[in-house]
Amino acid sequence: MEPTARTAELRGVRMREPTPAELAAIEAIKQLKARYFRCLDTHDWEGLAEVFAPNAELDVRDDAGDERGILRGREEIVGRIRSAMALARSVHHGHMPEIEITGPTTARGIWAMEDRVEFPGTEGRSGFHGAGHYTETYEVVGGRWRIATSRLTRLRREPLR
Repeated sequence: MEPTARTAELRGVRMREPTPAELAAIEAIKQLKARYFRCLDTHDWEGLAEVFAPNAELDVRDDAGDERGILRGREEIVGRIRSAMALARSVHHGHMPEIEITGPTTARGIWAMEDRVEFPGTEGRSGFHGAGHYTETYEVVGGRWRIATSRLTRLRREPLR
């Protein structure tokens, strides 16, 4: 039986086992998302730009509140994140990725996320603690996996006290 045809059964649901190449791609995508979070929190804007495909789209309407939260292209994405986060101290975590390889150079995934963002304020802390999900697509560009689309959906956003 070919590796791509192998299946496993989990509680009555038949699932195809990923091939070694798919497992390597999944691991590369996990590393990509980890780099996204690290670059965001350390303000490594050049590194952050490298995680996105040149024509990427980032949808953060849950944070922006309107259509201004749809960012198109690597430069706009990093520029807007940089202006919003330049003075912030943040910690972002991604958890429990569900990644599916959809083709030799494409994939999609969902990540549970949690973040804490503090902005300098004249009266102590201001900012928020939030949680939600990133729903993303990925593509290989220049031999490396990149984020092609990303949508942040917030389940919680609580002000810091």
